[in-house]
Amino acid sequence: MLIAQLSVAGEGDLYPLPLPDDSVDIDQTALDEFLAGQSNLPWVVFRAAHRAANFPALPARARAVLAALARTVDANRPYAAIFARRELLTGRAMQSMRTFYRSLDDLEAAGLIERVPQKRFGTAGLFGRAYLHLTEKSGIVLGYVSQPSGMQSSDTPDAETQSFPRPLPSTSATQLTDFASQDDEALSASGHSFSQPCVTVADGAIYKDLFPKNQKRQPGELPADLQRLLSLGFRQFLIFKLMREAKVQAKLLSDVVEATWEHLRNAKRPISYLRALLRSPVDFGHQIRAKRLAAEQQAEENAQAANIDATVRQCAGHVFIDTANTRLITVSSTADSISIHDYREARPRVSTGQWAAAFVAALNAREVIRATPDQVTAFRLKCDKNHTLQLKTTVPAGHAAPPRTRTSTINDRLNEMKKILRASCAGVSLNTRDVQLDVSSGQSLKANG
Repeated sequence: MLIAQLSVAGEGDLYPLPLPDDSVDIDQTALDEFLAGQSNLPWVVFRAAHRAANFPALPARARAVLAALARTVDANRPYAAIFARRELLTGRAMQSMRTFYRSLDDLEAAGLIERVPQKRFGTAGLFGRAYLHLTEKSGIVLGYVSQPSGMQSSDTPDAETQSFPRPLPSTSATQLTDFASQDDEALSASGHSFSQPCVTVADGAIYKDLFPKNQKRQPGELPADLQRLLSLGFRQFLIFKLMREAKVQAKLLSDVVEATWEHLRNAKRPISYLRALLRSPVDFGHQIRAKRLAAEQQAEENAQAANIDATVRQCAGHVFIDTANTRLITVSSTADSISIHDYREARPRVSTGQWAAAFVAALNAREVIRATPDQVTAFRLKCDKNHTLQLKTTVPAGHAAPPRTRTSTINDRLNEMKKILRASCAGVSLNTRDVQLDVSSGQSLKANG
């Protein structure tokens, strides 16, 4: 339709397109110019910051901090305390906190600043702030002081050469370096020294531990029991990360690897498998402790068995007797059996089972000792006497034992008992007669039938 066309409806004149607006760029430019112009330093402060930034005898980090201190200190009182927080100084020097403290150490070593020892509040007993102060050397280098205040004039011309020269605005970098070296020689000759701060840590939120003794650092080498993971495709930093994950799960990566090494070595994806093991609620430490205890017990048993075998081999072919002189023990020449002869028995008994442990225990307890020939002879006599005494007790003197003969009555009774047993086994009852045995009298009775 023609009414919908732009030339017919005339919408281009009624609603023109917006023109490009450059006001945003203009505002940003004005803001940058305003921020750049708000740091309008006096000439003395600007010159001091410029000299500090171009001082060649210091490293770059120390020059940045010295320039920040030159901008912060009161130009009228350069030796007064610098009331500035660390955040302000680190922001102006564009350094981190640790780099800032290293820079302070460099400035203090060069004799450009002085760190006053901390003071305590008498009522609370807490540490106060430790302020920074510029020294005479830094005041002269920065141009805040034109003549040293503590130097006295001398009549000799050598004293004039030892005084601090007055720096001029046109002083070059080489002259500043020469001045710094002359100043160090003068300070060393006069005996001045800049002592270290009394403390490095203060309580409260004012200071932090600048030199912690127990920093969490990553070790340079893997533990010996975890180096075998490198053969499975693990990287060194990944193993350190897994150690941290195991610690979060209240486990030790060494215990997990030791307990599941066979399965971990045969796994298709050992990294995923090991992480799944770390997330599992299994106590691998208990398994390792149990295995170690079982291994220790097995080793102890093996050592004890070896000791028993060695002792038995040493006793092979020897004769022993107990302390009560009642048993004579003879170890075979091959140390595989032992014979024990008790004086109350006619013949000795031979033992081929587990006799070694009991024999060695008795030998160690001094219950059995090595028998001498006299002791063996005395034991033989004791056995003979005991055998003779037993014979006398069994058969009295003058009485011979009557021979045992079978009578007809005994035969009849045995035959009747056999018949009854046979009939009972066959299931037939004997009604003709009943045989009853009188237990008390031992005689057989016949009933009427």
